[in-house]
Amino acid sequence: MSRFVPRALTVLAGAVTAFVLAFASPAHAATYLTHAEATAQLRAAGITWSSSGNCSDRNNPTCTSFTNVRQTTISGIKTLKTASGCAINITAGTETGHSSGTYSHWNGYKLDISKYTCIGNYIKNNFTYVGYISGWGYQYRSGAGNLYTDEGNHWDILYYNCGGC
Repeated sequence: MSRFVPRALTVLAGAVTAFVLAFASPAHAATYLTHAEATAQLRAAGITWSSSGNCSDRNNPTCTSFTNVRQTTISGIKTLKTASGCAINITAGTETGHSSGTYSHWNGYKLDISKYTCIGNYIKNNFTYVGYISGWGYQYRSGAGNLYTDEGNHWDILYYNCGGC
C-alpha cells in the first residue's frame, strides 16, 4: 500500500500539470499595442517617427501608424537604438499600403526607418549579409534572426523577436 500512494500522487500531479498546460495561454502570445502605447515607448526611447501625410490613420497609406504593432517589434527597434547609439526615425509602421503576408507591416512585424549613415554602418558592420533579394534590396540578418533590408531610400526591418531585449 505504501508504494501505491507515491505512484498515485505522481500520476495525479502529471494529470494536473497536463490539464493546466493544455488550457494555459502560450507564453509567446503576441501583445499588440495601440498607437498611443507605442508612441509613448518610442518617445521615451528617443526614437522619432514621421509620415508624408503628417497623420497616424492606419487606413491611410500616407500616414505612419503603430496601431496593432507587436510589442516585440517596438522592443526590437528600441534594442537597435540602444545597441547602435544611432538616431532612428520611423517612416512606416502598420498602415495600409505595404505588401501583405504573415510577417507584414499590417500584422505588426515590420517597420521602415530613414537611411542615416550611422544606422547603415551599424547594420552592415554587425549583421550577416544575406544577399540581394530581387525586387527588395540588400538584406542583412541580425544574430537574433531579424531581417534588415536596404530598399534604396529606407531600411525595411522585420522583427521576428525583440533582438535580445
